[in-house]
Amino acid sequence: MEGWLTVLPPLLVLALVLWKKEVLSALLVGLFVSELLLLVSGGAGGPVASVGLGALATIDRIVAVVADADNARVLVFALLIGSLLAFMYRSGGVAAVIDRVVGMGLVKSRRQALGLTAVTGTVIFVESNLSVLASGLLSRGLYDRYGLSRAHLAYIVDSTSAPICILILLNGWGAFVLALLGGYDLGVSSASVLWGSVPFNFYALITLAIIVYSVASGRFHGPLGRVKASEGRIGPDAHEATDGGHEYAPTRSRFMILPLLAMIFGMVGFMLWTGNGSIAAGSGSRSILYATVLGCLVAYLLLVIDRRFGHKELVEIGLKGMNDLMPVVLILLMSIAFGASLKALGTGAFIAGIVSDGMTPILIAPALFIAGALMSFFTGTSWGTFAILVPIAMPIVQTLGLPPAFILSAVLGGGVFGDHCSPISDTTIVSSLASGCDHLEHVRTQIPYALTAAAITIVAYIIAGAVVL
Repeated sequence: MEGWLTVLPPLLVLALVLWKKEVLSALLVGLFVSELLLLVSGGAGGPVASVGLGALATIDRIVAVVADADNARVLVFALLIGSLLAFMYRSGGVAAVIDRVVGMGLVKSRRQALGLTAVTGTVIFVESNLSVLASGLLSRGLYDRYGLSRAHLAYIVDSTSAPICILILLNGWGAFVLALLGGYDLGVSSASVLWGSVPFNFYALITLAIIVYSVASGRFHGPLGRVKASEGRIGPDAHEATDGGHEYAPTRSRFMILPLLAMIFGMVGFMLWTGNGSIAAGSGSRSILYATVLGCLVAYLLLVIDRRFGHKELVEIGLKGMNDLMPVVLILLMSIAFGASLKALGTGAFIAGIVSDGMTPILIAPALFIAGALMSFFTGTSWGTFAILVPIAMPIVQTLGLPPAFILSAVLGGGVFGDHCSPISDTTIVSSLASGCDHLEHVRTQIPYALTAAAITIVAYIIAGAVVL
């Protein structure tokens, strides 16, 4: 399908979210409208028949998500994170780690708690979801201790993970973009173009600069500056004290540290294994699931061996943890289905076309950034944005003789914008999950920062374009 009707479903979802303050039903309505438009464009029957078939197509689209192995792994992983979190908190391991970190003087203030989160997210660049999980799980209790909200934590982990991963590129994103570049004669190697894009990836660099400012100053602005520590909390530790106390008494720090280390090193090992020795070629969905299962297993064995809980109690704790995160998992399921439906509808290609048509050379990079930002925000996928825009951008580079690394950076930055802040992006959802923050609260408080970085980025691309073109 072509035309402005292709952007109706995502616009409808955004309107419903703003109106009803609820994401799941908005995604369901948007998915139904998208499937209905697909049926109408395919010459389905009358209005009544189309509505009925649209409802059935919506169900089939959701089922297709679960039928896909990669999607199923992501959904199971999200459920298992609930169990892992429950094991860590109910055992007293998180409380013990917090007391130890504070007692050793590693974190003595709000700023140091913010800094620890940013550093953790920076160091773990193998996979964006792993970066989010590790820094989120490690820091949740510290933020409670120092009166920082879960929205602050979600913002820091989300704004660190995706920008770092797109700048370092020793991960699945790097391998994917290299494969997309492989079919074009750009005068230099694909790897040179990819690495050359790093200093021009203004969105990622500006987002990280804002993080540095926030951590160094301890100041937050807009909705994020007004949120209270007790607002928007979800998960097994939703009622953890925000005044330095603990809901579960401290026991042994290994109940948190060892499962977390098992998950981190397991992720690296499984990425190497699934990639036949290459991390960049590894399967992120398989590796993150296997690593999370390993973390849960380590946590279970530690608690059984220590006789902290019996098998039956641990099963109940694990299921309760899954149940706490079920709303987030359902949002993830619906967002994947919605993104797949929009891809079939042609929303991304339409947005790319209207933004990039008729551009003068100096405006091509900012136009591609805007196209990528809109596509990734509305569809929730940076991968899909790269897959659509790289084949559009590289022929423009070849035809007009533009610097390929400069143009590629705009595409990558635009894709990361949506991955960073779209309410239907898996990274945004996992950031909410890992931080124990209500998803809509996270999106609402983060978007002003993302839009500010995007506006500065557009100006930067216009200025840089005047210099390098």
